[in-house]
Amino acid sequence: MVFIASYLLVVNIVGFLIMGIDKQKARKGAYRISEVKLWLIAVIGGAVGSTIAMYYFRHKTKHNHFKIGFPLLAFLQLFFMYQWI
Repeated sequence: MVFIASYLLVVNIVGFLIMGIDKQKARKGAYRISEVKLWLIAVIGGAVGSTIAMYYFRHKTKHNHFKIGFPLLAFLQLFFMYQWI
């Protein structure tokens, strides 16, 4: 149980940070983090952190697949974690 909680904490922090880094790169016109990688972090458990970062950094909020998909995935992950506990 401690391992799973630690894993989820780390992957959500990574999700938050990677969205922030991608936003910085977008502002500078630098090479970006691929959308596939952003989704991969969210799918493997980092959807809550990625969703919070999306709104905090105002990043990818014009893309419906992020604007709808990330919160939906975060809800599902939280729901299944609640059911599992």
